[in-house]
Amino acid sequence: MNQTPYDAFGGEATVRALVARFYALMDRLPEAKACRDVHPPSLARAEEKLFEYLTGWLGGPPLYTDKYGHPRLRMRHFVAPIGAAEIEGWLLCFRQAWAETIPQSALSDTILEKVEALGWHMANQPEQAS
Repeated sequence: MNQTPYDAFGGEATVRALVARFYALMDRLPEAKACRDVHPPSLARAEEKLFEYLTGWLGGPPLYTDKYGHPRLRMRHFVAPIGAAEIEGWLLCFRQAWAETIPQSALSDTILEKVEALGWHMANQPEQAS
């Protein structure tokens, strides 16, 4: 029987720790300011939604889809301007939280690559020429 990434990484406790660390970093790191600025003052709802999404995405219980339906991530995020600065800040926080929470392995590297691609897929702002 193959183990899901959710189970391999430690299940609910690990995903909660990852998400909590991610949002703590977003609040703290100046490099994440553009990303933080598109969020409301309280990150509690975003934290819970990301926990629910990642739980299902990593192969755990489908908490997000049971509650909200298909993720439609780009559509749901279209209300926020997402360009390179927002994506780079988001990914910086995610990479650091991931490195602090998930032991390095071939599986964790593969998942992180998918997260990176998904992050860049979320762009909805044209890049401005300098």
